[in-house]
Amino acid sequence: MAENLYIPATDNKEEKYKTLLPQIEALIGNEKDLIANLANTAGALHQTFGFFWVGFYLVKEGELVLAPFQGPVACTRIKRGKGVCGAAWEAANTIMVPDVEQFPGHIACNPDSKSEIVVPLISKGTVFGVLDIDSDRLNDFDETDKLYLKKICNMIENTICPI
Repeated sequence: MAENLYIPATDNKEEKYKTLLPQIEALIGNEKDLIANLANTAGALHQTFGFFWVGFYLVKEGELVLAPFQGPVACTRIKRGKGVCGAAWEAANTIMVPDVEQFPGHIACNPDSKSEIVVPLISKGTVFGVLDIDSDRLNDFDETDKLYLKKICNMIENTICPI
């Protein structure tokens, strides 16, 4: 596949995700390098949806450490249970935050971030990283995002631990 995305000219979020899924699969399906796959996935999500910030954090030495991303500079390290990313890591569950100012312990890497969704990456029952997406609009994420972002994370999980 050429490294170009087809992005439908629609405001329908689900249609965009349905078009993006096979394209991400083509980008990462035969690539075993995790960093390359995270970089292309972050780029594809950022390009398709125009989110304020899209990126990954990987668990290293007991902290989440910044990995490939698209957007402004970000926090480099996050402790387990801290902020939305650390809470999603600790819970091993997706967390959607409609207004980050209302999330106890929110880490303000950038004051323009207004809402956030974090999806854990899990292999063999252990969280090894998270997908973090920030929007500069309040309440920008919903169950459609949660569903499709989890599918995208499952693709990444399968590249490091094929089922």
